[in-house]
Amino acid sequence: MRKPIIAIDGPSGVGKSTLSKLLARELGFVNLDTGAMYRAVALAAVQHGVDPDDDAALGRLAETVVVDFDRDAGTERVLLDGEDVSAAIRTPEISLLTSKVSACPAVREALVRRQRELGIRGGFVLEGRDIGTVVFPDAEVKFFLVASAAERGRRRFLELQAKGVAVDLAKTVAEVEARDAADSGRTHSPLRRAADAVAIDTTARGIDQVLAEMLQVVRSRQSAANSGKE
Repeated sequence: MRKPIIAIDGPSGVGKSTLSKLLARELGFVNLDTGAMYRAVALAAVQHGVDPDDDAALGRLAETVVVDFDRDAGTERVLLDGEDVSAAIRTPEISLLTSKVSACPAVREALVRRQRELGIRGGFVLEGRDIGTVVFPDAEVKFFLVASAAERGRRRFLELQAKGVAVDLAKTVAEVEARDAADSGRTHSPLRRAADAVAIDTTARGIDQVLAEMLQVVRSRQSAANSGKE
């Protein structure tokens, strides 16, 4: 029996990456971090000197670079043309540039094609900003995670601080709000909740609590689907 596709959408800092990995592990599915794909293209643009305002050049770049995922000693790695860029794509500069790169229609078209190729077999957990609305609108299970900008900025601040990056809390919160505005206001594939997505507010909830709720939803859907086929 084909395993379902699980789509997890939401703005930055709501816990999408962490929860998608844990959910995939619990279900025995494959985790596909689509946001990391856009970040990798943004990093490639910097490395190759591509103007982020040149949509045609960005589109060509997205078609030629190879973004892949690998698991090494239990740790998931993001590879750009064979190089581990897991840390390099998470800097504040790349985060802001990613909003511009991901708004480019040619980039989105190239990466959406790749995402559909990878996920069509089912048994995938995909997270991003338009998985349930654009990439896989027919996904069997959809989640939309939210949290306050202040809390998301605080989480990002602590994450960067733990890595030794010199950051300012107020500036980090402002960057989160700027990213929200860019993602929600873009013309092509804006960030929005799918009508059939289950919304979960992670502001004051721990990862374990949210994961338990998501697992309950998935297993309930799977049970209902199996009963309908009997």
